[in-house]
Amino acid sequence: MEQPDRLALRYEIARKAIHLSSLSIAIIYYNISRELALLLLAPIFAGFLLVDLLKNSFKPVAVWYHKTFDAMLRTHEIQKVKTHLNGATCITLSALILVIFFPKIIVIASFSMVAVSDTLAAIVGKAFGRHRFGQKSVEGSIAFFLSALAIVTIVPGINPFIGIIMAATATLTEAFVVRVAGFRIDDNLTIPIVSALVGTLSYILLMPEQFVTLSNFR
Repeated sequence: MEQPDRLALRYEIARKAIHLSSLSIAIIYYNISRELALLLLAPIFAGFLLVDLLKNSFKPVAVWYHKTFDAMLRTHEIQKVKTHLNGATCITLSALILVIFFPKIIVIASFSMVAVSDTLAAIVGKAFGRHRFGQKSVEGSIAFFLSALAIVTIVPGINPFIGIIMAATATLTEAFVVRVAGFRIDDNLTIPIVSALVGTLSYILLMPEQFVTLSNFR
């Protein structure tokens, strides 16, 4: 059973302001090559992962980490579980996976959704959510979907129909907690990767000629 969300609205806003800054990854990637993006992302991910590992095994880092960030951590994150990765590690990992395996425009659209739409969904849900299902709210999911539609409209080169599919997929993925063998998968991973996978498969199956053009965009 999922534990209730412990964050007050002001800490949710602070957390999501940091989260929103990850949109810079999509913006920068649009203007640089895949190779350079990987060159930049790999050490950033390694740095966040190192902090994650040290906070679980090296007391001075653990004391600093929890003193600095506990007020902005969710219940499942604040627990001293050695297998848990923090949000920064997960979002840079998702960026790496996306850049390695998916076409550039698909990456930019799906990653922008986790940066922007997930932020809006959390804040709207916390502030105005009245109709709840599990830990989520209908209001938050509507905010996610509408902002995701705006993103796929703005990102150049996305077919409108495929964009709607990606937005709907991301919204549904955000609305439910994904677990594998009892381990909770961070939505910084599930939202962009699942939406990118569904978007790519939709292109391949429904519009293969457009997928070729999309894949050639560098």
